[in-house]
Amino acid sequence: MCGIVGYTGPREAYPIIIKGLKRLEYRGYDSTGVALQNSGLKVYKKKGRVAELEDMMIGKDIHAHTGIGHTRWATHGEPSDRNAHPHSSASGKLAMIHNGIIENYAQIKKELSNKGYTFSSDTDTEVLLNFIEEIQKNNQCNLEEAVRIALKRVTGAYVILLIDETHPDTIIAARKGSPLVIGIGKGEHFLGSDATPMLEYTKEVVYVNDYELAIIKPDELILKNLGNEKITPYVQKLDMELAAIEKGGYEHFMLKEINEQPETIYDCLRGRLDITTGTITMAGVEKEMERLIHANRIVIVACGTSWHAGLVAEYIFEELCRIPVEVEYASEFRYRNPVIFPGDVIIAVSQSGETADTLVAIEKAKDQGALIFGVVNVVGSSIARASQAGAYTHAGPEIGVASTKAFTAQLAVLTMVALKLAKQKNTISEERYLHLVNELHAIPEKVAIVLESAPLIKALAEKYKDAEDFLYLGRGYNFPVALEGALKLKEISYIHAEGYPAAEMKHGPIALVDENLPVVFVATRDSFHEKVVSNMQEIKARKGKVIAVINEGDTDTAAICDDVMTVPEANEIVAPMLSTIPLQLLAYYIGLAKGYDVDKPRNLAKSVTVE
Repeated sequence: MCGIVGYTGPREAYPIIIKGLKRLEYRGYDSTGVALQNSGLKVYKKKGRVAELEDMMIGKDIHAHTGIGHTRWATHGEPSDRNAHPHSSASGKLAMIHNGIIENYAQIKKELSNKGYTFSSDTDTEVLLNFIEEIQKNNQCNLEEAVRIALKRVTGAYVILLIDETHPDTIIAARKGSPLVIGIGKGEHFLGSDATPMLEYTKEVVYVNDYELAIIKPDELILKNLGNEKITPYVQKLDMELAAIEKGGYEHFMLKEINEQPETIYDCLRGRLDITTGTITMAGVEKEMERLIHANRIVIVACGTSWHAGLVAEYIFEELCRIPVEVEYASEFRYRNPVIFPGDVIIAVSQSGETADTLVAIEKAKDQGALIFGVVNVVGSSIARASQAGAYTHAGPEIGVASTKAFTAQLAVLTMVALKLAKQKNTISEERYLHLVNELHAIPEKVAIVLESAPLIKALAEKYKDAEDFLYLGRGYNFPVALEGALKLKEISYIHAEGYPAAEMKHGPIALVDENLPVVFVATRDSFHEKVVSNMQEIKARKGKVIAVINEGDTDTAAICDDVMTVPEANEIVAPMLSTIPLQLLAYYIGLAKGYDVDKPRNLAKSVTVE
């Protein structure tokens, strides 16, 4: 979590840092701050969002050519001015920002306290900074060497940026487990948690790897490992445009990203699915086809929305490829002692490609001989680099904290992988294969049709915005859609919502049903439709409010519902990409009706790089 920005070069640093922090607020937004090299080292920080820091900075001397900035998602210590980053060292000569968690900070803090150090915050970051300064003082070494020694001692995840009053044009950076990108300009360098803060300044970037340390000056970038050996930076070209991270006339990023889905799904399919020949081309699949064909089983590891995409994929792979599939929460998988065989395939699904739990989980599985196949959105991300094969979703930057377009893009990629593998394994007939290829190809156009119903869903949101609880139900391919719908409502509106398989409703949750409980059914026509309709009747018999996602023209199902949201007909394997859209819109409009910040829900952050 947390967003970090840095700059050193001939330009004014403060405007670059502030603009970068605004772009990184999706990573955390409970407090923010900057440190500037301005006739000495000056630190300004404040509880709240970047706009509040900007207001505080009015009238301050912000002239500086080197600086660092931070927007925080709280881990150690509540959101407050004193816990905000950057932190200053005991001498006041060093300032540091940090993304991650230092797990053994308490032990180090005790050692420093015994030496007379006092702390002005509750953070692990301040402890690490003073530890670095203590090493520098005791060993009579430069800051770079002190950082190297300190990081060999600490455990946990981190990206740190430090500036030193005595070296006003230099930034020291290091990474383990959290992302860091360095942008290379002409006589200047930019740093960020991702590439968005530097888009308009440079397209040349270096992705820093774990256990690497960077010494950055305006005209010099030195990369080293923790053994003090120099590493040649690998410079990559950014394939991202500034317009992709702007609202483009929409009120919120979330609404923009919901409405982008016809294009993002099309972009995901483009160049891969050829409707004229009925072929699917995916280099990452073809590269490891033999291992995929002969896989003993597939284990999908993911978190949050990506886990729901994995649940849909479980149905698809088992149905089409006849391979056993397990879907695991990465956070649980990494701490179990899972049984992994060399013939297993681990599919890691992550929007950011930086999800800490997923990253550790796949490293563990790789050590046991499994093939790692990554499905991520961000090019050059940690999971992408740790995977032996994979496929990008090409959804473009997702700024809204609640994932929308990433979910449907993940489903599109996973469906293509399953279809390609099924055809190679001969576990699907040619007729069915071609039918599903055509069904998948039609999804972007059908999503556009669903989006036209937004005004009706907005009216529905007004009707139900004061409900205290929601229940979401579905069967088969639509059960994970129900889970995802409930998650979206929780994230955006703060209304308690639960998702269940529709048949499980009568094994407990039906006790919650009364005239005040809205129950949302995902009830498109599929193999389970009649059973779902029966479950709807059970809710109606107990005076529950029935809201349903149904297919256009399904008047019979509509007749037993209080309210409906419609989607076009589609094969049940690809239908989740349609049935999830109304649920995204419902969550968005309920959150909006309740007056909440739908792009930055409370307590959440986009890229979860800590446990």
